[in-house]
Amino acid sequence: MEFLNLLVHIFSEYGYIAVFLVLILCGFGLPVPEDISLVSGGVIAGLGKADPHFMFLVGMAGVLIGDASVFLLGRIYGIRVLQIPMISRIVTPERFAKVQDKIGKYGNWVTFMARFMPGLRMPIYLTAGTSDRISFYRFVALDFMAAIISVPIWVYLGYFGAHNFGTLLTWVHQGQLTVFGLLGGAILFFGITYWIRKKRSAAL
Repeated sequence: MEFLNLLVHIFSEYGYIAVFLVLILCGFGLPVPEDISLVSGGVIAGLGKADPHFMFLVGMAGVLIGDASVFLLGRIYGIRVLQIPMISRIVTPERFAKVQDKIGKYGNWVTFMARFMPGLRMPIYLTAGTSDRISFYRFVALDFMAAIISVPIWVYLGYFGAHNFGTLLTWVHQGQLTVFGLLGGAILFFGITYWIRKKRSAAL
């Protein structure tokens, strides 16, 4: 509640530019929940201090530019990106190796699902940038398809719950649980599908 109030206060004071910049920094691993940032943007729209539809566009722009910047950082520097002090604190060589392995096996799928995995999003996008498996344009397309699902949910949730923070936080919590539930179900489904295909290939 206090964190939401703080973001709402900052966004009310500085408007769209604050939302945009915070979302870009979230892409680089700023320890601020992206969903709460989007909800806070929706709240100030619900309080009449911004337009909800333009806030949605600002949210999309901030999210996509932040993610694309992280990807390009990996693409430009390659493995050397792990030597950047700010990056090395978030992405350890062990985590980088694990994500690299997953991208090698399930590149498109992992990149798409990363948007719904707080804490893993930045390492996955950075690692995807260092990989030749995913082009920049494909990355942007996958990220856009994922963002067009998540961003409007959080922004309009904040917009409609702006006048009752207690109810809003309940909605946010339920939304987070729903996202994690769907993510878990999707991972289980594709895991079983992969296992079945592997068994069939071994039998041939």
